[in-house]
Amino acid sequence: MDTKYDIVKKGLRDDILSGKYAIGDKLPTEANLTEQYGVSRYTVRRATSDLEQEHFLYRVQGGGMYVDDWNKAPATTSDNKVIGVITTHLADYIFPEIISGIDRVISDEGYSLFISNTHNTYERERQSLMRMIETGVNGLIIEPTMSALPNANKDLYDQIRDLGIPTVFINSTYEHFDFPYLEVDDTNSEADLINHLIAQGHERILGVFKVDDVQGAHRMQGFYKAYQQHPAIALHSNIIMYQSNDEASNAQILNKIETHLEAADRPTALALYNDALAIQTIDLVKSLGLRVPEDIAIVGFDDYAMSHYMTPSLTTARHPQGKMGRDAGRMLLELIKGHPVENVRYDSDIIIRDSSNHHVN
Repeated sequence: MDTKYDIVKKGLRDDILSGKYAIGDKLPTEANLTEQYGVSRYTVRRATSDLEQEHFLYRVQGGGMYVDDWNKAPATTSDNKVIGVITTHLADYIFPEIISGIDRVISDEGYSLFISNTHNTYERERQSLMRMIETGVNGLIIEPTMSALPNANKDLYDQIRDLGIPTVFINSTYEHFDFPYLEVDDTNSEADLINHLIAQGHERILGVFKVDDVQGAHRMQGFYKAYQQHPAIALHSNIIMYQSNDEASNAQILNKIETHLEAADRPTALALYNDALAIQTIDLVKSLGLRVPEDIAIVGFDDYAMSHYMTPSLTTARHPQGKMGRDAGRMLLELIKGHPVENVRYDSDIIIRDSSNHHVN
């Protein structure tokens, strides 16, 4: 549990890092801070003295405390070589392989990982970014949060750029930032999946895509692209769109899918945003007394480890999880060394398995 001193120091430092107090701004008086935090004047003086030593503020004799030009201050952390990694999730799905790939590369160069996750919320992303800045990491590898929407933490990314912290995005990128990135060719990969379903005789295909991240937006574009190549059956297609907040239980998403499956002109195939949702959807389809793939064909995306072992095994597009991690680590090391790098876009192989390997008569 943080002490009162820690709470005051962290609160003031976060206010400075977040831009609440800009460089040159005068801070509240010790008396005001004492009242604000409900602590003694000694505690406030101790916290502000530490921040002064760390170049976050300076004092003017008889004039109060002001925010120092902390952007140009030397890092206050130890000499340890640390790479910060921020992902939307940590413990499951494709992320362990990505993180393992990063670690394999950067550990060979003497770096260790400082890992955080955002749960795909801007508030948690903000906390993660501020911790990384405070820690003084040597570089950052970040999976953007809700990357298809206007960036809520642009001020912190501007600070990262101004501080010169080498930064790489994975899986997607934010508009208006020139940080290098690595991503899958989601559009063409999804188009390949839909064209596979059409080749199997499916016309009534329901696509289910997340709309607040770039990956989902691109996969939905791939869905459109496939039907543009087959305009005669485009009228039979349908789409459900959802956002990250809907993923808390997925109940609303699955309820929407169920409504379509119970319709007289139900779809004969489903294309899900990712394998995690596809696996849940297979359970839903079975619970309705329908067979996969005989009644409903299903495809996912990402080639999650469980996709191969479930029954039926899942048709999907392969995400280069470990390779992306290794390539991101190498790209960041090149940036740290001051070398130029180029963005990477991976072609994704389509893995045809039992969940869609059935021709419609």
